[in-house]
Amino acid sequence: MNKAELAEEASGKTGLTKKVTQNVIDAVIETIGDTISRGEKVTLVGFGTFQVASRKARRGVNPRTRESINIPAKKVPKFVPGKTLKEKID
Repeated sequence: MNKAELAEEASGKTGLTKKVTQNVIDAVIETIGDTISRGEKVTLVGFGTFQVASRKARRGVNPRTRESINIPAKKVPKFVPGKTLKEKID
């Protein structure tokens, strides 16, 4: 499901227009991105937690040349699903 399909399905459940629902989804995604980029967590109880995780520097191998390379440390977005979401999947 892509963002447009999500907006269409959510608009049916909320009674809002597809355009308004799309704007709400865009605002939520932007807010989550802005918040985690500041190093803060976003927790949606029952759904999950969005946060920034740090990856350590490590050694890797270039698959084309088989040459050993250094992969620098970096920060990556991370999502940890909540209990309710996990239960829906099982």
